[in-house]
Amino acid sequence: MGRDETETYITVPSFFKCPISLDVMRSPVSLCTGVTYDRASIQRWLDGGNNTCPATMQLLKTKDFVPNLTLQRLIKIWSDSLGRYNTAGSPSPDPPSGQNFPTKEEVNVLLKRLMSLEKNDEIRIEYLTRMGRFVKDSDSNREFLSAKKEFVPMLVDIIRTKKIELVLMAIRILDTVKGDRERLSNLMLANDDGDCLTAILLAIQRGNLESKIESVRVLDWISFDAKSKLLIAERDGILTEMIKSISITESDPSLIEATLSFLITIAKSKRVRSKLIVAKTITKIKDILLTETLTNIAVTEKSLKLLETLSSKREGRLEICGEDNGRCVEGVVKKLLKVSTTATEYAVTILWCLCYVFREDKMAEETVERSNGVTKLLVVIQSNCSAMVRQMAKDLIKVLKINSSASSVLSAYETKTTHIMPF
Repeated sequence: MGRDETETYITVPSFFKCPISLDVMRSPVSLCTGVTYDRASIQRWLDGGNNTCPATMQLLKTKDFVPNLTLQRLIKIWSDSLGRYNTAGSPSPDPPSGQNFPTKEEVNVLLKRLMSLEKNDEIRIEYLTRMGRFVKDSDSNREFLSAKKEFVPMLVDIIRTKKIELVLMAIRILDTVKGDRERLSNLMLANDDGDCLTAILLAIQRGNLESKIESVRVLDWISFDAKSKLLIAERDGILTEMIKSISITESDPSLIEATLSFLITIAKSKRVRSKLIVAKTITKIKDILLTETLTNIAVTEKSLKLLETLSSKREGRLEICGEDNGRCVEGVVKKLLKVSTTATEYAVTILWCLCYVFREDKMAEETVERSNGVTKLLVVIQSNCSAMVRQMAKDLIKVLKINSSASSVLSAYETKTTHIMPF
C-alpha cells in the first residue's frame, strides 16, 4: 500500500535538505569546500574521525564550519509559509508529511554512501531509517530497491557486523522488502560462519516486540530448503528462543503466530521435527490449545498444523498422548468445530493419526471419548469439511467403540448417504 491519500504532500527545495540526513536543515553550516550541511549531522561525521567532505570526498583543510545565515533565513521564510514555526520562532518538531519520504534519487545516494563511504554508525542508522521509510511507502519503492543487485548484500553485510542498532534496522528493511528468497538465504547462510544467525538471535533476545516479530519472519523467509532449515534449527539458541516465543503466558499473540509459522516451515525437515519434539514444543502447543481466553484464530490453526506435522513421528505421537495425562489430546478435541473449518480439519487429522492409523497409546482413545469427542466427530461427518476429513471422522468413530446410540446415528447417516448416491 502507498501513503494515505488524505495526506498533504509538500515539495521541499533540494538545497534546503542536508546532504547527510536528507532532512530540512535546522542549523545550516558550510564547510571549507562550500558544501552546506545541518550542524548536527556534519558534527557527527567529523566526530567519527572523518576528515573529508561527505558530499565531495575532498580532504578538509580545516574542520571548522561557519553558519550559512542566508540559507537559514530562506528556510525560515519557507517554513513560516507552511506554519511550521511555533510561537517561539523555533522549528516545530513535526515535519511536513511528505518530507519523511526520500525520493528515488536520494535513496540512490543513501545506498552509495552506505556501501562505500559511511562508517559512522549514527549516520548509518540515520540513512537506514530513511531507507526504511522509503520501502514501507509503496510496492513500487520496494521493487525499485529489490532490483538493485547491491542492495540486499549491503544489508546482509550490515547484519554481519552484529551491532544491534544497525542489525535491527537492516532486519526491518529486509522483512519489508523480502526479495528473492533463495538468494537471500544463500547470502545469509553462506560460508556457514553463523554471523547472520548470531545477529538475528541477538535481535530476538534484545529487540522490542516488533523487532522480534521481524527477526522471526526473516528466519522463516531464509528457511528455503532442507539444508537451510536444518542449519538454522541447529544453531545454538535459536530453537530455545522460539520455544520461549510460543509461551502463551509470556508472549504476544502476534509473536506467537509469527513463530508458529516459522516452526511449521522448518518442521518440514524430518531431523528438525525430532529436535522440536525434544525441545518440548508439544507442551507449549498444549498450553495454547487449553487456553480458553485465546481468541486468535490464526494462532490456533497454526498450533494444530504444527502438532499435525509433529504427529508424523512416533516420538511425537507418544509425546502428544502422554503429555500431562492426555491433556494435549483433550486440547485437540476442544478445538473441533469451535474455531474454523481449517482448525477442525487439522484436529481430525491429528486424532485420526493417533487413534486410527497407529493406535500406539490407548489413552488417546479414552481421552477422546471422555472429552465428548465422539459427538463432535458425528457432527464433523455432516459438516462442510473436505470429503477426506469426513471419512477420517467416520474411521475414528468406528475405532472408538462408541455406544449403540451413536452407532445408530452413524448407521443412519451412512444409509442416508447411500440412498442419495446417483449410482
